[in-house]
Amino acid sequence: MRTQVAIVGGGPAGLLLSHLLHLQGIDSVVLERRSREELEAEIRAGVLEQGTADLLNEIGVGERMMEEGARHRGINLQFGGRRHRIDFHALVGRGIMLYGQHEVVKDLIAARLAAGGKIIFEAEGVGVRDLKSEGPRVLFRKDGEEEELSCDFVAGCDGFHGVCRPCIPESACATYERRYPFGWFGILVKAPRSSEELIYCLNERGFALISTRSPEIQRMYFQCDPEDDVANWPDERIWEEMHARLANDEGWDLIEGEIIQKGIVQMRSFVIEPMQYGRLFLAGDAAHIVPPTGAKGMNLAVGDVRVLSRGLAEYYSSGRTDLLDAYTRTCLGRVWKAQRFSWWMTSMLHRFHQEDEFRYRLQLAELDYVTSSRAASASLAENYTGLPVE
Repeated sequence: MRTQVAIVGGGPAGLLLSHLLHLQGIDSVVLERRSREELEAEIRAGVLEQGTADLLNEIGVGERMMEEGARHRGINLQFGGRRHRIDFHALVGRGIMLYGQHEVVKDLIAARLAAGGKIIFEAEGVGVRDLKSEGPRVLFRKDGEEEELSCDFVAGCDGFHGVCRPCIPESACATYERRYPFGWFGILVKAPRSSEELIYCLNERGFALISTRSPEIQRMYFQCDPEDDVANWPDERIWEEMHARLANDEGWDLIEGEIIQKGIVQMRSFVIEPMQYGRLFLAGDAAHIVPPTGAKGMNLAVGDVRVLSRGLAEYYSSGRTDLLDAYTRTCLGRVWKAQRFSWWMTSMLHRFHQEDEFRYRLQLAELDYVTSSRAASASLAENYTGLPVE
């Protein structure tokens, strides 16, 4: 098999890159270890920055998002029993779209297949070779047969635990990592929306978040011990904890429903530098992880592949490698700003040590400042709705 760009990973980063390349006349093949059914059924969060939603519309895959997604013009910060709205549109003229990552994946798969794109699902034993040459190869098994895909470039879009990042020798890169002393206990609930917009809450007991997936399915989280066991949390205990953390002085109450999914999300930050090695370019979670507090994960992946697709388009149209050579520098400028914002949101809204009352008072003061200062609110709005890609 032969293609111009081999894309390892069929999540939103890999699929979007494939479609962006297709629109510029560049051939690609996507290799994905999971089946299409597994990929489309994996329910994931989806807060889309204004620029991400605009891009999906520009390339013709945003129709269902516009029909089914929830447009939000702001978020709520709750502390001290009081709720404060940050009006994104009034502050920066932008908003966000809540539309699940798995729904984006469905739309991109449909678009790629309709355009005759090549996606190889259930590709096993993927290995990448000859990255420093002009002819990299990707080896894999499909239906028990050994296959080889030759290409000009490899895009590693296969996530934090994928095979591409380890292909960069330790001597050729640096990694930066932070692990947080807490996790998120997440639940999916069959219930009407408790709030039209997201609620981020700091309580003496810890952090809580109210989000949404659809008018009928809601996503909720609360801060927990990352080593805790889901089995320790029967439904009754979960609702008791959520009510305790989200209680306020305004008479609002949380709407309960059937809990259809439970899980614990680990909290960490990670960056590899550089994001490229020879003819390999990493994108999305393969190159960086952010805590979910800032809602930046998928948006950073979208930013990466936008930059990469432009670099590849320049190479195939003119032979120049200026944009490809600058790929790491261009992407990491935005990645580190997103790391800073995600770290700031996480630090402001979580209890690090229950006995550390001094820090807790500082957090309350920070939230009071953010919600009472237009300049501070505008900074939050600017970062949350999305900084420029370049």
